Amino acid sequence: MGETAVNANNDNKKFLKGTLILTASSIVVKVIGSLNWIILSRVLGGEGIGLYQMGFPIYLMAITVSSAGIPVAISIITAEKLANKDYRGAKRVFSVSLRLLLVSGLLFSSALFFGAGWLIDHNFIRDGRAYYSIIALAPAVFFVTFLASFRGYLQGWQIMTPTAVSEIVEQLMRVITMLIFADLLLPYGLAYAAGGASMGAGVGAFCALLVLMWFYRRLKRRLHAEIAAQADTAEVEGAWHIIKRMLRLALPVSLSSLMLPIGANLDLLIVPQRLEVAGFSVRTATELFGYLTGMAVPLVNLAAIFTAAMTISLVPSISESRALGNLDAIREKIMIAFRVAMIITCPCFMGLYFLAEKVAALIYNAPGAADAIQTMSIGILFLGLHQISTGILQGLGKTAIPVINMILAGVVKVVLSWTLTAVPALGVKGASMATVADFAVAAIINMCFIYKFTGYHLSCGNLLRPLAASGVMGAAIYGVLYFCDSWGAWSILVAMAVAVPSYALALTACGGLHREDLENIPFVGARMLRAGQRFGYFKG
Repeated sequence: MGETAVNANNDNKKFLKGTLILTASSIVVKVIGSLNWIILSRVLGGEGIGLYQMGFPIYLMAITVSSAGIPVAISIITAEKLANKDYRGAKRVFSVSLRLLLVSGLLFSSALFFGAGWLIDHNFIRDGRAYYSIIALAPAVFFVTFLASFRGYLQGWQIMTPTAVSEIVEQLMRVITMLIFADLLLPYGLAYAAGGASMGAGVGAFCALLVLMWFYRRLKRRLHAEIAAQADTAEVEGAWHIIKRMLRLALPVSLSSLMLPIGANLDLLIVPQRLEVAGFSVRTATELFGYLTGMAVPLVNLAAIFTAAMTISLVPSISESRALGNLDAIREKIMIAFRVAMIITCPCFMGLYFLAEKVAALIYNAPGAADAIQTMSIGILFLGLHQISTGILQGLGKTAIPVINMILAGVVKVVLSWTLTAVPALGVKGASMATVADFAVAAIINMCFIYKFTGYHLSCGNLLRPLAASGVMGAAIYGVLYFCDSWGAWSILVAMAVAVPSYALALTACGGLHREDLENIPFVGARMLRAGQRFGYFKG
């Protein structure tokens, strides 16, 4: 019994450790990307940035179709093989996926390179100068597609460090390359400079591939040792059978990736038009649309970095337990995932809600965006639940269900956006409410299916305790803003300094943070536990 508990604790620590590693890498990637955008904008100017951006929707579509969903599928199947100690099977899955993505990457990379002129000739791309940006992105399609097999395979081993390191290297090399080539080619014209900037995507992906290959070579030694110790009795799985299963798992995930640009285009079609119906001028409607999509939504996505990382780490962990038929372990991992997600997302929601006006003024110099940001802040909570529940269902092998639920939630969003945005008293707040409803509906339906397959449901205590503690934190933030209103940006720093201990103390006092929670958190959990024990907490 004791050994089982230790193993379960180690499994929980493993996926939480992976989550923290991926979260840290995501933050680094975001910071590098933000700095790059500032510098690149100064080098190319608005027109050059426009040329650079014109090729990206086509590029994103190409890599979505060619590889999106494949890492998740490889991760699921590999984790299942490893859970059953079928190391030859795991190696076979990787070998087949590598060949599949090699062909897929070459196909779509060639299509983008040779089809660039056709896209311009048929007015899909309105400015012919974007040709160089498009062809410069073609090599990136191949490398991004090819490296997807390495990322998925290593994630299936529940080793998240390679993904984290490769993402940082990819972003860093991409930024360095694009800035150098944009500057070198600028004397030849904006079209060439934008094309030079686009070359960074290919260089970054190539460097990320080299990093992943290095990690794979290290793992390969361990894999060969396991295969040598394994009896050669397992039946070799056919390549076509592996491909069919991989595609069956990957296609729904790819469709869910396509839902994001589809949703963005629906917002583009609906929100400005309905704002005009509400009585806003064309110019004001455009400005309000920018507040929503360019300011509020990115902040919500930024706050959901942790849950997005947890989703990647959770998929192979759930798959492993499912392959072993261990329903108790699945429920335990689901419970921890939702508890940690609530503990993280509730204060993020509450903090952004109270700091919306200050954040809008300080970061964007657009106080008018406060309403959209404040309304969207609750979306952090529901987006986190949606991401975690999607990862759980994917780990259970039910990759099609989250996509269907996203479509249903999208229909709700369209109806609400069409209706609420046209209400003069709501305006862009109505569109924000529709987006929040989109996250909420998708999350709730996902959680209903999780209950159906596992019997797990989110308890009221796990939901209400972090919310209550966040309420105390919100009151503390409000107090700081009230008394330090004239301090400008410093008031935000003071509010954040007060918010963290206020939330931690309130959460501990209401029983929302346990000794076991801290013991499960890698790296910092033990230090936090010792600090709490000095003040008389977590003694039991």
